[in-house]
Amino acid sequence: MTQILLIRHAVNDFVKTGKLAGWTPEVHLNDEGKAQAEALGKRLAEVPITQIYASPLERTMETAAAVQQHHPKLQIQPNEAIGEVRYGDWEGKEISVLQKRKMWHVVQEYPSRAYFPNGETMRGVQIRAVNEIERLAAQHPRELVAVVSHADLIKMILAHFLGMHLDAFQRIVVSPASISTLMLGYGRPYIGTMNDVAHIAQMEREKKQPTASDGAHAR
Repeated sequence: MTQILLIRHAVNDFVKTGKLAGWTPEVHLNDEGKAQAEALGKRLAEVPITQIYASPLERTMETAAAVQQHHPKLQIQPNEAIGEVRYGDWEGKEISVLQKRKMWHVVQEYPSRAYFPNGETMRGVQIRAVNEIERLAAQHPRELVAVVSHADLIKMILAHFLGMHLDAFQRIVVSPASISTLMLGYGRPYIGTMNDVAHIAQMEREKKQPTASDGAHAR
């Protein structure tokens, strides 16, 4: 079997703009995102990863770089087929404005019927993502492959291999810097883990622990 780690990129500040990022360039990890990516990299340091693929956007490549730091013999392979949804005319627009459009509600409730003007359909996005995962599994038999992508892409991939209809994919939670594990071989696929954020939880716990200097000040 090929084991595929589906990794969502860490957080960035673009969400604070209230706009739909999509393929907007120069969306980088913020300080919290860099810390999340570092925790992710440490979590996967001893995992025998043989390939690292990433969506070519900055936030995914930077997250992948934190993993690659612990696997210096590997190269990050940019891959547009696991890139973000192409939102067409919606890209960079205010979400508060988009929410007033009928298609916004179709995207939320019936994504299998949704399309973005001059962009992709949600069905098309799922098809390209799943086809690429199948291609990678066939290309790397019995390997452990890291794929750094985006929330909706990962949710669509998981929904497909869980046998869920696309209209239910938003029920799946995929958090920043999370790991979900997919195993593909001959026959039935397996989902080993979903939305594993133990490394992020550990990072948050360590932040709250008092340091030696804190104790000295307290005295």
